Parts: sequence; C-alpha cells; structure tokens
Amino acid sequence: MCAFCGKLDENYLCENCKKEVEKHENLHINKYNSLNIYYNEHIYLFKYEDYIRKKILTYKFNDKPYYYKTFVKILLNNKKMCDILKSYDIIIPVPIHNKRKKERAYNQTSLIAKEIAKEYKKVQSNNTINEKYNNANKLQYLDILIKNTNTKPQSTLNKKQRTENVKNVYELKNTNKIEMLKGKNVLVFDDIYTTGSTANECAKAIKKTYPNKIGILTIAKDILK
Repeated sequence: MCAFCGKLDENYLCENCKKEVEKHENLHINKYNSLNIYYNEHIYLFKYEDYIRKKILTYKFNDKPYYYKTFVKILLNNKKMCDILKSYDIIIPVPIHNKRKKERAYNQTSLIAKEIAKEYKKVQSNNTINEKYNNANKLQYLDILIKNTNTKPQSTLNKKQRTENVKNVYELKNTNKIEMLKGKNVLVFDDIYTTGSTANECAKAIKKTYPNKIGILTIAKDILK
C-alpha cells in the first residue's frame, strides 16, 4: 500500500506519488566555514514547499508515524545521498522536549534517523559487488541529545526570535557513549531546516566532544519569508 495516498500497491509509493516525489527531488549540499556555525555542511533533498511540505506536516502533526519508513526509502533511493552517507560514522536525531513527545506520542526525527542507520546497512550489503560500498563505514544511530526546555514552536517565530528561542536548550545526555563521538564524522538529522538555528545549537553541543566533522541532514529546506 502507498503510504502517502493509501492506494493499494506493492511498492512503498504508488506510481503517481513516486512521480510527484521525483518531480520535486533535487539533492543539495551547502558547505559552511564560519566561527559562528558549528557544522560543516547541510544536506537536503527537497525545498519545503507544495507536495513535500504537506507530507512532512501530515507526518509530524496528523498522527502518521508510519510515514517514517517512506521518507527513509525516498532518501536512500537517491544514489548521491547514499554516497554522502558513507562518509559518516554516526547519525543523531534532533530531540524534542518530553512534554511535546507525550503530546505527539513520537519524535519524528528519531524514527527516521534510526531507520536510516538500519536501512543503510542493507544498502551496503546489497551492493557487495561495488567495492566502494564494501569499504563504506557503517552508520550508527545514537540518541544522545536532549532538549532541556519546552520552547515555542519555531514555525511561529521570525529569524531573530528563532535564534533566541533555541539558544542553549540542547545538551548531551550524561552517558559514556559521548566518548564515541570523538574523532568521528557525525550527522545530525532533522526534518526541516529554515534558519539553521536548531541545527547550530545541536552542533554546538556535539562540538564539545571533539568530532572530526559535523553534518546536518534534513528532508527539506525552508526559506523564511
């Protein structure tokens, strides 16, 4: 069954939904080299508009947690995306506050990040003939960030307010797994990137562990009007 439209189909997307997704798909990598930006690059597959925007909002707010598998298949079906992922060691989801998680019943970013790590291993094993996939690092899922404040929704704020809203609200869990980040290439996953404020605060917390590189992966990028 197609997750997006409910039509009976043996694939994760029916032909019509697949064509609609492919029409909007365009992988981007934005590089950063600034003292005020704590991550090195941002990777995304869509602009946050039209069809994709509706599907992400449905996933987050309309009690459709099963959408996560479809989003992961869309991401990993892109060969360029898989090539990028092989350069990373660890994937970490952007957390939501416990109060928000109780209201929603799931964290949409952790569902996707965990599934990416799981399914990417299958992508590697299915490409055993290709040497570059044989030698690719495994992508490990680590749920190691927490959000210590239940902030206002970023979507209700302007650019300046968004920066202040998430300032110092993300921190690392008190666990020995922190040591695993040192010297590693770390990927932070979120569903949407707008001003980069959330991404930067998460990266700032991770930077304290002395990773080799920090990347941000999102489904889509929004342009704040």
